[in-house]
Amino acid sequence: MSIFRLVATLTAGVVLNVGLAFPAAAQNLSPSYPNGPIRFIVPATAGGTTDILARLIGKHLTDAWHVTVTVENRAGAGGVVGAAALVASPPDGQTVLFVPSAFGVRSAIDPNLRYDPLRDLAGIGLVARAPSFLIVSPSLGVKSVGELVALGKSLPQGLEFGSAGVGSTAHLHGALFANMGGFKSLHVPFKGTPEAVSEVMAGRLKYAFSPGPNALPLAKDGKILVLASSSAAGAKFLPGVPTIAQSGLPGYEGEDWFGALVPGKTPMAIREKLSKEFALIMGDPKVRETLMSIGAEPVSSTPIEFDAMLKGYIEKTRKLANEMNITVQ
Repeated sequence: MSIFRLVATLTAGVVLNVGLAFPAAAQNLSPSYPNGPIRFIVPATAGGTTDILARLIGKHLTDAWHVTVTVENRAGAGGVVGAAALVASPPDGQTVLFVPSAFGVRSAIDPNLRYDPLRDLAGIGLVARAPSFLIVSPSLGVKSVGELVALGKSLPQGLEFGSAGVGSTAHLHGALFANMGGFKSLHVPFKGTPEAVSEVMAGRLKYAFSPGPNALPLAKDGKILVLASSSAAGAKFLPGVPTIAQSGLPGYEGEDWFGALVPGKTPMAIREKLSKEFALIMGDPKVRETLMSIGAEPVSSTPIEFDAMLKGYIEKTRKLANEMNITVQ
């Protein structure tokens, strides 16, 4: 089972409706929380899906709780910088880390993390899931997945692809694509997705996998070509674009997820209050409309369900990474 099919399997049982059921502890939470400004940490550059989600939730949380919510971008080391900042914060619910599935990938392949992702961090819940899009430059001269695979097979050195860094989900997407396509590849890591997309657009890299916010506007302007989506859900957001599985690589399936975490010793009552509020926000029709426009789907889960999903994701990703020899360089 690929890690991408695993995501669908793991999240299928934990994605809930807005009317989540929480234990009584959440109802008996002290009225002192929140007792000041809330800080959202985004371990990525501005403009990506994780950043958009944090700012969207922050705006609605400000309105609902009448507190100041600030968003702080702490990109670097595949999300490690942002996660370390959260771990160093008091476990009082005033600091929240928003993470993409790349957080789980890095947690699986980096043996030198300064924290234990399953002990030092605790889940609030899932907030969204989305496909990635396989993109190329129009100047490359390929117009389908089949043509890109054929090009890769025709070149002894294979194809160069970019991502938001070693251990990013896009790194996994790109490596698996080459592996299943039967051609060699060279991974070129960047600090963030925008930089990788820019290199593809300029023709200096042959392909990349990009989330909707970075890919769809450029595709609309004709600056890049979207060849396929990594999951079947992609057809919902970009009609006419096939999935990779439909384009000659059966079994390829990839769906990224996004969630929120707090320091590991944060009381469950606080985690549940945040999770319940986030679920209400993600259930808002206007929020759904906004996310759909960038190729994402709002979802929700309880803290316990998210913890279980993350644990399984890390374990399975570690196995897949070992098979494909993906390591932190």
